[in-house]
Amino acid sequence: MSILTASGTPGSTDLQPPANKNIPWRMAFRVFRWITYIATAFTLLMLCHKVEPPMVEAASPEAAARVEQKFENAAQALNSGQAATVHLDQTEINSYLSSHLNLKDSNATPATELQASSGNNSTDVPTQEDIERVRSSVRDVKIQLIEDRVQAYVLFEVYGKDLTLQLEGRLSSSGGYLRFAPVSGGIGLLPIPQSALERAVQRMMDSPVNREALCLPPAISDLRVANGEIVITYQ
Repeated sequence: MSILTASGTPGSTDLQPPANKNIPWRMAFRVFRWITYIATAFTLLMLCHKVEPPMVEAASPEAAARVEQKFENAAQALNSGQAATVHLDQTEINSYLSSHLNLKDSNATPATELQASSGNNSTDVPTQEDIERVRSSVRDVKIQLIEDRVQAYVLFEVYGKDLTLQLEGRLSSSGGYLRFAPVSGGIGLLPIPQSALERAVQRMMDSPVNREALCLPPAISDLRVANGEIVITYQ
């Protein structure tokens, strides 16, 4: 009695299963999936890495008082019908911001998780409530003035986690409003693509919520960074 093969003919007893043509695709999918997991984890690590603040001179009440005096002198000059120019160095800017910004205490209870307003379905224009939440989460701000650029370091808290934002760009005035042209930016160690950064800054400046905050006093005719100083011209 002969033994039939899988094809029904006598001969070998080996049964050869059909080759699975999907195996290469399965392997490729598994490799791609693990690459995605690794890339996501690496991105989150870079995003959550808290960058140390830049080395700037400590803020002082004396430097903040000098800024107030310079503004007062400019106001007196304008009242006399004269133009005025105010020069503010890096220490004066940081001292003035430290004395006027209501920064979150580093020992305070973690901020409430940021949530979108139930009635706001747009992600382009933040509401006043959104902005106040962001402001309340800011814990530190440091400014560096380098040639004609400003570098800003912001430490803020989201979901109980400290994150850092670094922005570099050029300040100017246009149509009575403060303008910022970004050069580079990043969150933690993760750089922000230039196109995305420009769109985000443009939306922020064009938002009706921010228009009032970016409006300059009518007497200011020009504002820029030059030679490591903020130069404000009054006319």
